[in-house]
Amino acid sequence: MSSLPDTPSESRITWPDVLSSLIAGADLSSAQSGWAMREILAGEATPAQIAGFAVALRAKGETVDEVEGLVATMYDFATPVTFAPRSVDIVGTGGDRSHTVNISTMAALVTAGAGVPVVKHGNRAASSSCGSADVLEHLGVRLDLSPAQVEQVANRVGITFCFAPVFHAALRHAAVPRRELG
Repeated sequence: MSSLPDTPSESRITWPDVLSSLIAGADLSSAQSGWAMREILAGEATPAQIAGFAVALRAKGETVDEVEGLVATMYDFATPVTFAPRSVDIVGTGGDRSHTVNISTMAALVTAGAGVPVVKHGNRAASSSCGSADVLEHLGVRLDLSPAQVEQVANRVGITFCFAPVFHAALRHAAVPRRELG
């Protein structure tokens, strides 16, 4: 597909331009997808804009540049933490809609049991029957740990959990559209 030209200034990017381009099948630059994610995480996007962006991007198919822009912007808004260099981050898909078991949480436990430091990252179920936070809470794991406490747990026992609402608080702006889209 064609790509929109890189925009020299984020102030020139607009929701109508981004959404129209995606609907037409055009790829966004990392700056453009990053702009959209910044609008979402800053609470500047409406629920309709968030839903439109998510649906149009998914229908078109995400490119590496688009994902890079989204991820880079999420890092800008995330709560930073430091873990051992060999640590692996195991995160699920965010809901398979097939009502299967929570495989990523089981994989995290098995991996940590094999001696690899694990940072499990996740949330409650939004579009599946059981999210990683639901599983871990049922097992007695506290979800409300601060970043410093999460680091301490990782260093002490070799596995820890980063609860998305704590580490990616800005994603709360996308919670309702995500839940309503399924």
